[in-house]
Amino acid sequence: MEVAKALVDRLVTGSITTVFGIPGKQTLPLNEAIDGRDDIRFVMARHETAVTHQAWGHAEATGEMAATVVVPGPGDLNAANGLKNALNDCTPMVHIAVETEPAIRGGDGIHETPPQTYDPLVKANLTVDTAPSVIAELERAITIARTPPKGPVRIGVPKNFLPTGADLAASRRAVPESPAPVPAAIDESADLLMTATSPLLIAGGGVRTSGASPQLRGLAERLDAPVATTYKGKGTFPEDHPLFTGVLCGGASEALTACVNDADTVVAVGSDLDAVWTQHWAYDLDDDTDLIHVTLSPADTGRGYQPSLALVADAKQTLERLDTALADRPLSGGEGRSRAATVRDDIQARTAALRSVSEPPLTSVSALAAVRQAVPREAIVTADAGGSRIWTLVTFPVYEPRGFVTPGSWATMGTSLPAAIGAAAAEPDRDVVALAGEGGLMMSIHELHSAASEGLDLAVVVFNNDDYAIISEEADRSYRMAAGEYSWSDDAPLSVSNVAEGMGVKALTARRPAAVTDAVERAITHPGPALVEVPTDSHEPQASSHMRDWPGEARPDAGRE
Repeated sequence: MEVAKALVDRLVTGSITTVFGIPGKQTLPLNEAIDGRDDIRFVMARHETAVTHQAWGHAEATGEMAATVVVPGPGDLNAANGLKNALNDCTPMVHIAVETEPAIRGGDGIHETPPQTYDPLVKANLTVDTAPSVIAELERAITIARTPPKGPVRIGVPKNFLPTGADLAASRRAVPESPAPVPAAIDESADLLMTATSPLLIAGGGVRTSGASPQLRGLAERLDAPVATTYKGKGTFPEDHPLFTGVLCGGASEALTACVNDADTVVAVGSDLDAVWTQHWAYDLDDDTDLIHVTLSPADTGRGYQPSLALVADAKQTLERLDTALADRPLSGGEGRSRAATVRDDIQARTAALRSVSEPPLTSVSALAAVRQAVPREAIVTADAGGSRIWTLVTFPVYEPRGFVTPGSWATMGTSLPAAIGAAAAEPDRDVVALAGEGGLMMSIHELHSAASEGLDLAVVVFNNDDYAIISEEADRSYRMAAGEYSWSDDAPLSVSNVAEGMGVKALTARRPAAVTDAVERAITHPGPALVEVPTDSHEPQASSHMRDWPGEARPDAGRE
């Protein structure tokens, strides 16, 4: 059987029905094998950097894995950014890299890069050496990608193998289940929680991956414990629940930080406790705090914090068994609702003046509040890295476990639009909204054309302050550089709406809160992609400093010249 056709067949039987990529001469046999089939779809990007971000968004929004296909060398290296992002986020995908022929390897053939270049960027990097082994190696790649903790797997398939016929080696591999918690560790954890007077739960992305949101809520309510989430955990606990406190990020407020530091017992579940959300392990989770750390990777334990108990186990099973173990035990109480309300009230007070701005240019906070009114509760929202993302984490409530997609510790910009494309391709019946600053959007703006050509229903909201404001603020605060150093508003003001219209995307501009809400509603209901451009204030305070240093005064013009 022709290798390319067998490869596509194996993707489909493995429940991989969407392939993101850019066709090249080397990949055409695969494109031909996909062409005309109704059980698998090829979504064409405009740049390989977006290809892996699209597959990442697809998996983050649905839990279902997609595949990517790129040409060797430049295509593969362009896609590497998204591979590393997916690796950090434990997001599964199969990255099919069409490789240089074995006979030419080492001879600087066109687009050749050494296959080992990609070893640090993926969970596994497989290079196929013979045509008959292609399908067996693909099976191995799919299994590794789906084995918890999940992640991207690169499989290099030499281009001369694809159009050939071969007697293909077959295999079937079962995906191992996530490890269950050790019963003794559950009992020890329950003993600590039973006597806790101020317990706290911290939810990471592993809660989403394991489908553990109901179990998280059940344990929180039993303990009356506040719940904070990480970047990747946002949405795993509904943000209108009385036990929700906030998102642990660069914009964490003093009150949220105090809530964490004052807890006597903390259950951190589904998180690697990375240096980004912990602010270089600045939270006080050692010494007087009993830290129960639940993760799927043994390498995560003891890095940054020394836990009282470390459980290398599935989040859902662990939370469920902890809840059961505590059912018949007397609890010391947590006053969680009161503690959580104190944090939420503090966040509201710190952002009230920024939220009240109604004349242009709007602040990110006032613009996000207007957007939230238009976005349905069950929609998928993707958020780019950058200054607007921190304000989104702090002030834009999310209610669904797979309702929010944003990069974790890799924090790469340019992700929200391709992620929205991946989500919209996977979930055509759900509303999809991408949030981005114009700086991040410019790193993937070419994908507006991909959305238009694919006819995808999605809305893009771009907050345009004509500045890399988060960089300008740091340049002004920490270095001898003028405020607005990285602004382009004077020399080359950017109209994202004009660019969008030139790519076949409906474009709207809104300058006041009511107009923003109306425009976003229209963009969501518009058939096909639509973009809403919202001019925002380049001199507004950045969340990282404002939420930490807020003086307690109502100053909507804080940070302006």
